Amino acid sequence: MVDESQVEAGKEIQQKTGKTFYFATRLLPQRVRHATYVLYAFFRVADEVVDAAETAPPEEQREQLERLRAEALGEVESDDSVLSAFAELRERYGIDPDDVNVFIDAMEADIEKAQYATYEELEAYMDGSASAVGRMMTCVMRPADPEGALPHATALGQAFQMTNFLRDVGEDVIERDRVYLPETTLQRYNLTHDEVLDLEFDYRMMNVMQDELRRTESLYRKGVAGIEYLPADCQFPVLLSAILYADHHRSIRKLGYDTLSTTPELSSARKVALLLKTGAYWAVWRDPVAVFKAVSVVPYPEDEEFDAEAGPGSTPTARIRSRGRFAGWRRALSRWGWD
Repeated sequence: MVDESQVEAGKEIQQKTGKTFYFATRLLPQRVRHATYVLYAFFRVADEVVDAAETAPPEEQREQLERLRAEALGEVESDDSVLSAFAELRERYGIDPDDVNVFIDAMEADIEKAQYATYEELEAYMDGSASAVGRMMTCVMRPADPEGALPHATALGQAFQMTNFLRDVGEDVIERDRVYLPETTLQRYNLTHDEVLDLEFDYRMMNVMQDELRRTESLYRKGVAGIEYLPADCQFPVLLSAILYADHHRSIRKLGYDTLSTTPELSSARKVALLLKTGAYWAVWRDPVAVFKAVSVVPYPEDEEFDAEAGPGSTPTARIRSRGRFAGWRRALSRWGWD
């Protein structure tokens, strides 16, 4: 049985390495929150094996990942508290072993693969690095209609991953010599892989970023459309996660799309502001898509009144008076038990 020390160990890892996700995770009901800490810790342990390129040769990294795979699947016993806790949760919640396998496969791909020819190739990688994570999280939440929820969880996982890629372009080049931008998109604007590695930013890179932001925002729209399939007590935290992650797009645009020289971050004040605003709308509407449209920076093309410069929430339709609603989010936060 997963004990308190294993949960706390996972919580500490998430607190240090996944601050945005941790902020929203705290709003999940305890039955899901504790399991999420364990899942996230497993993901980070595997990711850190790959990020140890300077201290471990590729073959040693592969051996470590294969050991992690066997322990996570319960094929061998583990003396690592994170892996033993994950193996137990995998059995308890019926997490598909295929999702564990594709996740480890994606980590192994990162050992030497540094570029992706097409978005389809990148998407195949993200099926393991991100979509599988979304599917595992969905299993832990136990929706009444898993088949309805899973395609949207897959899209939302990819959206989060793409946001990370677009936010961290320069960081990935400097620290890992990797570029997670499809070569086909670079070629569309006569930009080469080597120029990205040289951290050269100009209008061509701006166009690449704009294209990939639009693609990513379509994934958010698809992902958020499926939040209604999740249990009622999980919907707000997942919605808030989507709003927080997508808000990096605001920062990217504010930087003129230059994430080669700067890695944007969400401040604590910004996170709290988005929490309060999302909570205010949620207390009244209880509609994930409507709240996401009102609060997030992701445009909905079918909204004819959307102002591309001012962003969502700027039009007469979207500007909803929220006086008297803040008592609602206060009551909601109390019910959620944000601890």
